[in-house]
This record gives sequence, C-alpha cells and structure tokens, in this order.
Amino acid sequence: MLKRNLLFIFAALTVSAFLYGAYWRLHRYDERTITAAPSGDIRTAYFAGGCFWCTESDFEKLPGVTEAISGYSGGTTTDPTYVSVSSHTTGHLEAVEVRYDPKVVSYETLVRYHFAHIDPTDPFGQFADQGDSYTSAVFYQTEAERLAALAEIGRLSDARAYPKPIVTAIRAFERFYPAEAYHQDYWKKNSVRYGYYRSGSGRDRYLETACQWRKAKNLSCEEAPTH
Repeated sequence: MLKRNLLFIFAALTVSAFLYGAYWRLHRYDERTITAAPSGDIRTAYFAGGCFWCTESDFEKLPGVTEAISGYSGGTTTDPTYVSVSSHTTGHLEAVEVRYDPKVVSYETLVRYHFAHIDPTDPFGQFADQGDSYTSAVFYQTEAERLAALAEIGRLSDARAYPKPIVTAIRAFERFYPAEAYHQDYWKKNSVRYGYYRSGSGRDRYLETACQWRKAKNLSCEEAPTH
C-alpha cells in the first residue's frame, strides 16, 4: 500500500511539474514587450548582427541612441517567436530596432558602428552562433540608407580592412517584430549570465583583432566596442 501511494504521489508531482513547465514556457515565449512608437525627432534604424543581446548592448552604449530593441526581421512568417526563429526555418534574422536622435548621431555613424561590432565576412552566422537567423545585415528604409550602407562596405573593402570579403547583406526593410520581454535589456537584467555568454562567444576577441587590422590599414578604431 505504501509503495502504491508513493508511486501515486510521484506520478502526480511529475504531471504537475510538466503542466507547470508547459504553462511557463508558453507564457514566457508568448510574452511580448509593448514598445511605444518613437516620438518627436527620434528615428529608427534596423540591423542584424548575430545574437541580439550583444547587438542591443553595443548600440545602447553609443551616444545619440535612445534605445535599442531586440527582435526579428527579414522573414516570411508573421509573429515569429524565439523558438521558431531559432529553428532557422522562418527566414527571420535576430535583429535590433535602433532608436536614435539624428541631431546627435548620423545614420552613417550607426552603419559604421554596426560594422565595427560584427564579423562582416562570415556568411553562416556570427561567432559562436551559427545558422541563418544569426547572419548579419543592414535593413535600409530609404535609398539614402541603402547608399550609406554600400558606401561603408566600399570604404572597408577598398582599404582591405579584413582578410576575407565582406558578405553582410544590404536588404530592404519590411517589418520588425519585437522579441519576447525577457530578451529586452538582457545585458542589464542578467548581467552575469550575459557576461559569461559574451566572453565565451568569441565576439570580443574577434573585434579586438579586427580593430588591429583596421589600425594597420590606417582606419580608425574609435568605434571599437566598450564592454
């Protein structure tokens, strides 16, 4: 009798844990950050640079950027989730919406800063994160933005700033979907875990090396990352 009761209790606890876990995952992944549209003279720009935690973190350290929002862009499905995008079947890239004050920082500076914080020569992803959703891109909204991105690629290519060709995509912007709430400001809310992830990803080691390449070509490293 005791054994049967213990088995019953164990089964009940197992089912409860499963249901709780399923509920938690469902609500965790479905939770969205509701962000107000930028107002006044604040503009938006869209970039993909691999892990959006890192891209968001880097852009939020740039003077003139008021906010960076992690999300998804470039795919064919509506309302993508982290799980679906991570499957590399939706066409979406992990991306960020950068909100900035053009009186303080120009779009051209944002583009230059973006290239200084990624590996623009990797066609398969970024650093430890490999797969279609982690590839790099500049999503342009106007012809002027497209030309600015192409000009930066031309500048870096002409200077032979990298040992391999630049493959970062320049793509027309269509739509941006904010990521789940727990991804937003992850670098602030989970600073220890983020620090371990970023260190282990190899991103900063690469960026420091790339900075030395640029210096060797008489290119500025003033856009180099601040961790």
